[in-house]
Amino acid sequence: MKQYNPKLLGLSMAGLMAIPFACSEKSPDSISIPDKPNILIILPDDLGWSDIGYHGSDIKTPNIDNLARSGIMLNQHYTMPTCTPSRVSLMTGLYASRYGVVGPAYGEVIDLGDPTLPSLLRNNGYFTAIDGKWHMGSPPYTPLKYGFDSSYGYFDGQIDPYTHEYARDAEFTDRRSWHRNDEYLDESGTHVTDLITAEAVRIIEEEREEPFFLYVAHHVPHSPLDEPEEWMSVYDDYLMNPSRKLFAASITHMDDGIGKIIDALERTGQRENTLIIFMSDNGGTKRWHNETTYRGKYADKPHEVLGNNFPLRGWKHELYEGGIRVPAFINWPGQLEPGVIDFPVHIADWLPTISYLTGIEQDLRPDLDGRNIWHELTGELKFAGSRQLYWKTGRSYAVRDGNWKLLVHNNNDIELYDLENDFRETRNLKDANPEKLGQMLDLLEMFKKDDRQRE
Repeated sequence: MKQYNPKLLGLSMAGLMAIPFACSEKSPDSISIPDKPNILIILPDDLGWSDIGYHGSDIKTPNIDNLARSGIMLNQHYTMPTCTPSRVSLMTGLYASRYGVVGPAYGEVIDLGDPTLPSLLRNNGYFTAIDGKWHMGSPPYTPLKYGFDSSYGYFDGQIDPYTHEYARDAEFTDRRSWHRNDEYLDESGTHVTDLITAEAVRIIEEEREEPFFLYVAHHVPHSPLDEPEEWMSVYDDYLMNPSRKLFAASITHMDDGIGKIIDALERTGQRENTLIIFMSDNGGTKRWHNETTYRGKYADKPHEVLGNNFPLRGWKHELYEGGIRVPAFINWPGQLEPGVIDFPVHIADWLPTISYLTGIEQDLRPDLDGRNIWHELTGELKFAGSRQLYWKTGRSYAVRDGNWKLLVHNNNDIELYDLENDFRETRNLKDANPEKLGQMLDLLEMFKKDDRQRE
């Protein structure tokens, strides 16, 4: 595999269509795909572009790095800038704004009865499990209602790593969130990362006839963070802000758990029949501070320096590249050759791609926003044409068409960027390109018409 400068990997968009698989001209029928492989999706929470080892970070992630370098690194993988919308897109293949979801949301988020990735797979012979963060509805809109056979973890947006209670003001009554199979459970005292890892290993080691779909939705490195000395000490010799050290420790702790999950796959003889997809749910967050939530436990604890999206502009909650372009890769030994793809991919693409791979694409709704990219991933086809993508938050809109990206803020500020020549989004070209600006505004209106207003 060609060696790249990890710090700048994929960030220069010159030669956008020059996919590393250009030398691999195979017909779609020339690759034998195992019947119904296991599917493992690993989703860290708030992991930024430069928060991972293979992007040149000081943070130690040897297990993730090994998976990335032996898989296909996706250098332009996009999500939404906050957690609920990204997760909704993953589960439905739709932009979350089609459900009126433009930020963290509760209540009925996905319409009951709508097809989801777990429901499609379960209906076609898969055992389906979620392990970790749900945040796509609050009770009674819980995972078992949306196609999961097994649910474990927490319902809400974030929890204390040890008490597993949801954020609340000090004077409020306790807010439980930790559960198994949608029923509340108390496992306080054990770190959430260790519990999520143990559950994933249990699912993998459990004997069953059907293949599994396992969605591991990690807690870290989302604040609040609280890590044992075992992981903090890894960075004792590093010159880091105390909160950045805590942030780094949480990621290395998670990486160790991912190593245990891979070991379980190998130990049970399932590694070569398991497709692994790894991606963050949004870009890294800059800082966090709250004096009252979690009973005031974190009022004086350091969270002033957290994620790192360099060299991308922006943070979580924003539609600049740093908020929506995330570390991601796909790994499947024997089926996918190691490489790098420098073409826009969206989190909504995974539902139609997995559906094709598992032979259930005939069950898909016709209005999906995601697209099947399997043949491009294998090198059977080249990425071609101009990818159009759309984002909506409570404050802003964005669209991408090829190398062009438009942002429209609710205060009517408009920004137009040429990502091929300015991936850091420093030169607003709206005045110099009135014709392109008009085309992009028309594209935005086309996307907006299918959105729903959430009540």
